[in-house]
Amino acid sequence: MKSLILKSSWIDTPLGPMTAIGDEEYLYLLEFADRRGLEREEGRLRIKTKAAIVPGLTDPIRSIEAELKSYFNGVLTKFKTPLLFFGSPFQKLVWDELIRIPYGQTRSYLEQAELIKKPTAYRAVANANGANQLAIVVPCHRIINSNGALGGYGGGITRKQWLIDHEKNILHKSNER
Repeated sequence: MKSLILKSSWIDTPLGPMTAIGDEEYLYLLEFADRRGLEREEGRLRIKTKAAIVPGLTDPIRSIEAELKSYFNGVLTKFKTPLLFFGSPFQKLVWDELIRIPYGQTRSYLEQAELIKKPTAYRAVANANGANQLAIVVPCHRIINSNGALGGYGGGITRKQWLIDHEKNILHKSNER
């Protein structure tokens, strides 16, 4: 049996470098390069896929690099790079719902739990958000506490605030036109 090879590349962004990992079909991981626990995430990905991860570029990595540039330039509001999720059925349900949060809007963990028809599972929703391996693209930065506080974010609270403000500013500018 031929073993899978995944490629890994750094992508420079205004918020710092990100690590992207993918094959020729899908993007598997997109995280800030300084995220605590990134090496563990890469290790789990290597085990789940039974793959080697080597430096290089793939079509999905090229795609996400171009899309991130457009996102940060305020042009792109919805990502189209093909993604592959590795998680439990519950985590995948949460991540699918995250993708449905409109650009420039936020929701609480409780609202997310209610939208997936599991209103008492807001803590589990928070845990699933934390397990998201596709930062920005699966917009867990759009989830805040019910009291309006930012809550946690794997990329750091400063980045979370920046991303939320960026999206709101772009929406505000487009509404002024």
